[in-house]
Amino acid sequence: MAGTNPRAARIAALIQRVVASSIEGALHDRRLAGVTVTEVRVTNDLQIAKIYWTILGHEGKEEGERKRAKQALAQAKGHLRSQVGAKAGLRLTPQLEFIFDEVPGEAHEIEDILALARKRDAELAKARATAQYAGDADPYKHDDEPDDDDWDEDEDDADESDESDDWDDADDSNDSDDSNESDDASDTEHA
Repeated sequence: MAGTNPRAARIAALIQRVVASSIEGALHDRRLAGVTVTEVRVTNDLQIAKIYWTILGHEGKEEGERKRAKQALAQAKGHLRSQVGAKAGLRLTPQLEFIFDEVPGEAHEIEDILALARKRDAELAKARATAQYAGDADPYKHDDEPDDDDWDEDEDDADESDESDDWDDADDSNDSDDSNESDDASDTEHA
């Protein structure tokens, strides 16, 4: 991926082809045997080209092979830059910076993690196949089933009317007590 400049993107693609073919054919260095150019990014001002590379190493020797390949690329940087300048036809050839690309190694780690997750999912699927519910298979109530907790509306209406009658009776008794008190008060005034 290059900068947002379309010319930088074209030059990045050209640099990737030139460097990859030079590593493969023009440079006769055994330290660069498994080196692959994965991506080139060129700044918008075309001054710097960052070349991302990786190496396919032998099991257990990856670290040493990477160090040797890094040394070989540092030594070949001038030759590769002159190759890029000759092929690109630019007035100013970009400086080349070689950066080891960690993405392929991280991708393998991610693949291992995904494989482990798939294995765990398969084990869970097996466990689910033989699993049974601890209680009822369906503990939820459904609309089509009668509900024991429903109250009859007739009983509710009857209860409400009984309660209102009780309140009315209580109000009447309070009113009669008030009238008796006023009668008593008037009797004491006349005396």
